Amino acid sequence: MNAIFDQLQQAVRAGKLFESTLNNIVYCLNVQQLPDWFTLSLEELVAQCQWAELDDRFFKCIEFGTAGMRGRTIGNYATAAEKREDNHYLHAAIGSNCMNDFNVIKATLGLFKYCRTYIEETLEFPRRPSLVVAHDMRYFSRHFCELAASTWSQLGGDVYVFDGPRSTPQLSFSIRYLSVTAGIMITASHNPFYDNGYKVYFQDGAQVCDAHAKGITRCIEQISLQETLPFLTKDMRQVFCLSPLNDEAYLECVQEVLLDVDILKIYKPKVVYTPLHGTGSISLLPLLKNFEWNVHCVDTQLKMDPMFPTIQFPNPEHKEALKMALDLAQEINADAVIATDPDGDRMGVALKNDLKEWCVLSGNTLAVLLVEYRISKMIGLGILPRKQEKRRNAALIKSFVTTPMLKAIGDYHGLKTVETLTGFKWIGAKLNDYEIELKQRIRKMQGLGLDYDQTSFKKRKDLLLQHSTFYIFGGEESYGYLANDRVRDKDANAAALMFCEFLAYLKSKEINFSDYLDEMYCKYGYFQEDLLSFSFEGATGFSTMQKLLTSYRQDVPKKINNTRVLSVADFSREGHYKDCDGKVIAGADFLIIKLIDGFSVAIRGSGTEPKVKIYLLGQSEVEHEDLLPQIKQEVSQRLRQLKEFLREDVARRVQTK
Repeated sequence: MNAIFDQLQQAVRAGKLFESTLNNIVYCLNVQQLPDWFTLSLEELVAQCQWAELDDRFFKCIEFGTAGMRGRTIGNYATAAEKREDNHYLHAAIGSNCMNDFNVIKATLGLFKYCRTYIEETLEFPRRPSLVVAHDMRYFSRHFCELAASTWSQLGGDVYVFDGPRSTPQLSFSIRYLSVTAGIMITASHNPFYDNGYKVYFQDGAQVCDAHAKGITRCIEQISLQETLPFLTKDMRQVFCLSPLNDEAYLECVQEVLLDVDILKIYKPKVVYTPLHGTGSISLLPLLKNFEWNVHCVDTQLKMDPMFPTIQFPNPEHKEALKMALDLAQEINADAVIATDPDGDRMGVALKNDLKEWCVLSGNTLAVLLVEYRISKMIGLGILPRKQEKRRNAALIKSFVTTPMLKAIGDYHGLKTVETLTGFKWIGAKLNDYEIELKQRIRKMQGLGLDYDQTSFKKRKDLLLQHSTFYIFGGEESYGYLANDRVRDKDANAAALMFCEFLAYLKSKEINFSDYLDEMYCKYGYFQEDLLSFSFEGATGFSTMQKLLTSYRQDVPKKINNTRVLSVADFSREGHYKDCDGKVIAGADFLIIKLIDGFSVAIRGSGTEPKVKIYLLGQSEVEHEDLLPQIKQEVSQRLRQLKEFLREDVARRVQTK
């Protein structure tokens, strides 16, 4: 190993390798009894002078953030010890910044320690920490799932796993259904094939909020690499495998989002569905077939495959990912296309407009369509009070970067609209707040505990409207939707059912979505959004990304494309802002810049990908329906100008020393 160390030092002196990379490698080499495949991989990377690869793998330790961990599990350069032919990988990429066995075990050891302490400090009658682990179909997903379960079991906790891949929302549901302490989802969602991730959920079924995440992080940081080695060999003897009853319970829960089953029986939608090689084939497809709707699948994309062989990116936001589905839909004259991402939490759709052209709807557009239909239907059915003043405790929840049209709809109907930071965990946290508030009030009034999930929907809704907040719908522009508070993360399976009901409604009225949307614009105003996304891969990219975010915080423009800035909200100022419930909003690498003309620009670093995203939010009043075409054109042109200005501004800031 002395020879390796000498070569690494020379690379650092020559400016080919970061000092932090050398330090992290030396730390690993000082660990006793590392497995052979680790040392063989390291030796090959050094021998081949793979300095950029070593930097990407070792320049820092993978962070356990508020969304858990996510990173490469397949190296850009895969060593002989890591890979065989035909894309068969033997071991996950070594590296302190990679998703691999060591980091999965380390995170699980830290999580167990945190959960054990939490139980001891909060429960009157402590019990063993319990866990449920689910996974998607990515490289090493099953392996990481079993590794985490084995580690937890060997530590003395109870742990449950599924017999194969499942969707993320089912993991969220199962935490509550099984009454476990925490949950882990092994997935990288819609990231490229070479990534994987480790998302942590707490006992409420939502991703861990800041307080838990910080506590878990502190526990993980106390775990040394040496401590992970005894757990590299899996022992599944004390791990419980869940029965099909759990699947049945989840699918039954999903169906609760349907408001008008009868309309679906009469006006059955004809849809093309693709799971994009992900978990939808086992999570959503059974539901679609169960209702006996006219469903046609993209057969070549039904098979779960970690390489995603028919698409470049498994992201339903991208029209390219839906090409095969759109071709089939055109061939059979379908009503719509539905696509879900690999872990089944995001849904994208395509519909025909009034010109019979296929349109892939944005996440914002789909959100407002679903919300408008569902609120109107809920009022019509008496689920929501017909008197507006009695709806003040009913809420929509959206992220700050999701279309402000949702708030306009909520305001019109007398609803509360709560805005959160980006990430569905914040919506889950609000649901937990409302649940806790209701339970506390019931206990104070009646001296009784309330079994929230076992209380019927109608009774729970009435109690929430009277004593807390009744949740109607939550959405994010990145294709995430939720309308069932027994699940605490975005749910593409439930969203698909809601969308099919909306399709049936359109068929019953013999109108298309674009006409329906135009009616909404005339009612609430015209809203349009756009997005700029900048990727920063690897160690060098990470540094550039941080530089860009710092630049905008320290040097906020006074004007954007000659339009004066009205106000700036810098959410990195911890505890400075509150939501409409009066709750403090956590600090985040996030800016909202409001312009004098009512347009807004939001800048944030992605929590799950090496990207900086800039959101452009435009709007205009519509005084008369005849003016709508002109207003659409004007807002679109204004957004294009803003987009071009910001694209150039980012390039300038990145290049500035």
